[in-house]
Amino acid sequence: MDFRTLPQGAVTLKGLTVPACLIGEPGDLAQIDLTIRDGKIAAPDPTLPVVEMNRAMVFPAFIDMHTHLDKGHIWPRASNPDGSFMGALTTVDADRTANWSGADVRARMDFALRSAYAHGTRAIRTHLDAIPPQAEISFGEFVKLREEWAGRIDLQAACLTTIDLIDPYNGGDFGALADLVAQTGSVLGCVTFPDAQIRDRLRAFFAHAANRGLHADFHTDETGDASVATLREIAEIVLETGFDAPVTVGHCCSLAVQPEAEALRTLDLVAKAGLHVVSLPMCNLYLQDRVAQTAPARTPRWRGVTLVHEMAARGINVSFASDNTRDPFYAYGDLDMIEVMREATRIAHLDHSRSDWSHAFLTNPAKAAGFAAPSLAPGAPADLVICRARSWTELFARPQSDRIVIRDGRQIDRTLPDYAELDHLMDCP
Repeated sequence: MDFRTLPQGAVTLKGLTVPACLIGEPGDLAQIDLTIRDGKIAAPDPTLPVVEMNRAMVFPAFIDMHTHLDKGHIWPRASNPDGSFMGALTTVDADRTANWSGADVRARMDFALRSAYAHGTRAIRTHLDAIPPQAEISFGEFVKLREEWAGRIDLQAACLTTIDLIDPYNGGDFGALADLVAQTGSVLGCVTFPDAQIRDRLRAFFAHAANRGLHADFHTDETGDASVATLREIAEIVLETGFDAPVTVGHCCSLAVQPEAEALRTLDLVAKAGLHVVSLPMCNLYLQDRVAQTAPARTPRWRGVTLVHEMAARGINVSFASDNTRDPFYAYGDLDMIEVMREATRIAHLDHSRSDWSHAFLTNPAKAAGFAAPSLAPGAPADLVICRARSWTELFARPQSDRIVIRDGRQIDRTLPDYAELDHLMDCP
């Protein structure tokens, strides 16, 4: 139950705490009053009812720019056998082949969206596995869900295939996939890893994107192998080709285990190329440096997170997002951006650091993905998340399960969907 029931209609919420960077003020936290009228933030009006909020923290509704709605919630029927990255890949491949019908994908995606909405998310980009014949199935269901969820959660999709499936000399299957992406108003994506033809494949990728006016989103260097450095090649090819649509790179884990000088040279190229970076700290903490198959008693030596502080220092647009949810790549999670913020702060030591990291969960992903910018200024939609916390330590010490979520000026019912709804899908062989 929410910590407070707010009156319907126009009202002034008095004495809220907000990250100062979100209202353009210096320092860490600030105090504000917010007036809500007709579904929007409005100018102050002394004639309206006033609710004293006792310094409760307020955020604009969140943006989760890297998820996998199509994989979500398959864990009960497709758990990772050893917690490893390879275990995740093989398990998902088998489950996709056996079970990912339109009805299956649709039910799990809708379940995940209801969870995200209840937690206070207003925009999501999801990657969709696009290994034939899955692309037509998943994109078909996504387009229908995008229409059904319009006005509640803005949705984008990015295709997910692998760099080695791009023929650098003719369109082939990847050209057909790029056409589907364009037809559905989506984003062109793939996973990069070392390949003898990677630079030619990347040139072909960007040619497909440029010819269709598409944004790009890569899964990049999701490994603890320091020799893997495709991020540098992506930046170099963007600079070489002059590709000028937004390019997002996710994960970038190997940077953290490369020699310092080498990693920083790569970041200088990333900054020069104008790439957007999204870090996925919870999933990377779960998978990276796990060696259960060969040494089950070994403790992991690193956190899996990429060099977000060094990126921010170079002006690189850095975001954080949920990634996977209850699937072989991450056994946990619920598309809750308060959880992502809390865990990113702990894992990446965002505390005792710069005071503007709140942008990485709001403004930065909006910029990277092209969603409407979050705002608390008059005229902005009254889409808010309010927590019974007066400081960062109070916010992060508890899960904020009694938060208030306001959409279009109205406090919503935050009842989460019951996992039992998906039981009929978990009986699959």
